[in-house]
Amino acid sequence: MLKKLTKKIVEFRNNRDWKQFHTPKNLAISLSLEASEVLDHFQWKDDDEVASYINSHKKEIGDELADVLSYILLLSHDLDIDLTEAFKQKMLQNEVKYPVDKAKGNNKKYTEL
Repeated sequence: MLKKLTKKIVEFRNNRDWKQFHTPKNLAISLSLEASEVLDHFQWKDDDEVASYINSHKKEIGDELADVLSYILLLSHDLDIDLTEAFKQKMLQNEVKYPVDKAKGNNKKYTEL
């Protein structure tokens, strides 16, 4: 699935001749900016307001998440990083850092477990 999505966003970019603007630095900045736009949906809302807002703004939040994903896919493509493999490796690391017997129901960072 990731390969299909990557192919689609790379084709979209290439059809518009935008690769010239997509340096790793610029893609990383754009990724951060788009992630901030996700945060904007939740700023200054309490838990009840967030729950209500999510129900009425799913499309808008989804649009921002899709933008984040687009930049992740482009950056990983351009850096020749296999996201599926990177994810699997990261999960293995996380399993070591956060063993179930210590981390379950606990929000502490691994260095505090």
